[in-house]
Amino acid sequence: MDALGRVFPGSVVTDDSDELALARAHHDLVLHLMSLHWSDDPVGQLVQSRLALQPDGFFLAAAFGGGTLNELRSVLAQAESELTGGLSPRVAPMADLRDLGALLQRAGFALPVADTRRLRVLYPDLRSLFLDLRALGETNALMGRRSTFTPRALFRRAEELYRSHFADGDRLVATFEIAFLSGWAPGPDQPQPLRPGSATHRLADMLGATEFGLPDDDKSR
Repeated sequence: MDALGRVFPGSVVTDDSDELALARAHHDLVLHLMSLHWSDDPVGQLVQSRLALQPDGFFLAAAFGGGTLNELRSVLAQAESELTGGLSPRVAPMADLRDLGALLQRAGFALPVADTRRLRVLYPDLRSLFLDLRALGETNALMGRRSTFTPRALFRRAEELYRSHFADGDRLVATFEIAFLSGWAPGPDQPQPLRPGSATHRLADMLGATEFGLPDDDKSR
């Protein structure tokens, strides 16, 4: 939070609590950074952010998306199934990009855009990955997680599976998908999307390209 204050002098920096301490219709920019995936009510967080914006104010969020730690999720599930015959939640579920884009629309943002970037990080072993997650504050906080001690054999087996399926040489590959969400608080002077079918220019003409029609048996696909 101190770092954000240095980057944006005079800005309001608030905790990512259920109720955001932001004045209504007061801000021209709201940044929601790397905490939306922890929220019990992500739509509520987005709605509060929109209400805090002035008309035509801009909202930008970054959060972990559904592809994050898919390798770890897979090997932990397989290892636990083999050793105990059951499963427990060990990696928090995260929304995919389509769902996140739909949340922007539900929250009332104009001109919503959802994009993603995947980062491929290499680790020497599973312990190093766990230490990184702890430093990020991204350890397992799910209510349904097991309260009993996890045997070391589970993690040994998980690392064996990891090296068999998700290794690059002697390194373990971990995927971190960062979802970026943006939208505007509705304003009277914003551009509005045209009615479908109302275009007056052909895209092929604008691009200087030759347009080819589909064969008759492909037009319904």
